[in-house]
Amino acid sequence: MIYHIARRALWDEAVRTGRYEQSTVDRTLAEEGFIHASRAEQVQGVADRYYQDVAEELVLLVIDPDRLDVELRYEAPPGRGESFPHLYGPLDPAAVVEVRPLPRDADGRLVIET
Repeated sequence: MIYHIARRALWDEAVRTGRYEQSTVDRTLAEEGFIHASRAEQVQGVADRYYQDVAEELVLLVIDPDRLDVELRYEAPPGRGESFPHLYGPLDPAAVVEVRPLPRDADGRLVIET
């Protein structure tokens, strides 16, 4: 499985339209060229780095790569040796096998369970 952190409102809209097109917390698929995702061991770091200050309700999308109808590539961001999964096209909600709430702990840190 691969994972993507999403704003609940954007995910709910994707379920209605059949297409999820948000790449990261502040960029769309059209702006970025792909949708960022993570392997299980990467999700907490991504949450801590990019989503701590997001006030809206967040969810963790659990994506089955075998259900994707778009290209999936594992690529390393510039200056990093670690590769991340990138989806080159809109995410079809049918590829998402689970949507998990992302609560916060007493310190305000997102609680990630993969």
